[in-house]
Amino acid sequence: MDIKDIHFKKSPSVKELVKAYGESGFQGTHLAQAVELVKRMKKERATIFLAFTANVVASGLRGVIADLVRDGYADVIVTTGGALDHDLIKAYAPYSLGSFAENDVELHKKDVNRIGNILVPSARYELLEEKMQKVFGEAYKGKKMTTPSEIAEIMGKGIEDGGSFLRQAYLKKVPVFSPGITDSAIGLQTYFWKQKREYADCGIDVTGDMKRLANLALNSEKTAAIIIGGGISKHHTIGVNLLRGGLDYALYLTTAEAWDGSLSGAPASEAVSWGKIREEARHVTVHGDATVMLPLIYYSLD
Repeated sequence: MDIKDIHFKKSPSVKELVKAYGESGFQGTHLAQAVELVKRMKKERATIFLAFTANVVASGLRGVIADLVRDGYADVIVTTGGALDHDLIKAYAPYSLGSFAENDVELHKKDVNRIGNILVPSARYELLEEKMQKVFGEAYKGKKMTTPSEIAEIMGKGIEDGGSFLRQAYLKKVPVFSPGITDSAIGLQTYFWKQKREYADCGIDVTGDMKRLANLALNSEKTAAIIIGGGISKHHTIGVNLLRGGLDYALYLTTAEAWDGSLSGAPASEAVSWGKIREEARHVTVHGDATVMLPLIYYSLD
């Protein structure tokens, strides 16, 4: 295949642009390959694991994640506790756009928290506390223990915002797993909840979801993963697929590098050595900011 210049006589559609990327080289080619891979996942009726980190939900990608779930590109979600925090908060109040060069001392004095160039007033977490009190009230009704997936389902049930991935997951009956849920504002709210004498023995059983998640992998003829970012979401997804001999399809979107040996920076090919992705699997690693890459992929799927 010859490298072709990207050249249009008039403004192209997203599909046309991404198709042209395929013959342009570098990450543009990987991006076009990613689109074809996601199409194949769905065509082959693979069970698709959608994994992502909290920061993408704080951004405008929250809506794209919700649309992927709505449109059937996720059968299982694996994410962080922070993603649940942001999704619930943004169902009721927005975040603000700032700058990577903000004066963080001044922001702290104003009770504003910064995520890159996204600003989150501390008052948003007061809203979260109010909402989570109701969620916990339902989760612990008649019992002392709950699981992250049960909490996520209750949260999705109570949200009316169609741009919420938790809401779309609830409507589509897609389970949401959050193995590190206590490392989040929800974890802090759990601590506050347990300070009440009648709830002192309540807790979140993070191991309680393991069998359910494992069964989804083991009972699938084929499995696929769309993994945005790294960390616990990525590892939990590829780790559970080790039980069935690895994923059949895998797409990684990442800005992390492999040179320090981190899991977040490890390309899909590295997971083959662990048996987390099959030797014969189709996989693509796209290096780039997901806020740029994911919408281009999603809007090229139809």
